[in-house]
Amino acid sequence: MITSTTISTTWASPIALDLHLATTSLEGFSREDSGTQTLLRLEGAFDALSAPASRSALDALVNDRRSPVSIDMSGVRVIDSSGVGAVVSLYKRVVAQGGELSVRGLTGQPLAIFQLLRLDRLMAVEPSPAAQSQQAIS
Repeated sequence: MITSTTISTTWASPIALDLHLATTSLEGFSREDSGTQTLLRLEGAFDALSAPASRSALDALVNDRRSPVSIDMSGVRVIDSSGVGAVVSLYKRVVAQGGELSVRGLTGQPLAIFQLLRLDRLMAVEPSPAAQSQQAIS
């Protein structure tokens, strides 16, 4: 007979290890301010495990009333609904303050997601030069 202690001990270690590794998936997050303009650079995966870690930095952009805000996503390999939600939430809050937000450097899966969700019609979205030339060929 297996006790609940044995089951929880068996499952606790691998789950904790997987979560620890996954939470480091947003490899780079930097902010550069120049006058009133802000450039936010993201790299790695922007997903359910990394997006919450960016919340305080995104809140600071809104609290500091930064505009225009440009998000450089050229280094983002993958984005999920949590990452998209963080970008859309930031967009809505910046625009509500009368500001502007744009997303640039999209390529691969993140670009496909933004186009599928038609976010390129909601906000200024600039694909990477490589993605633009590939679209021109298609």
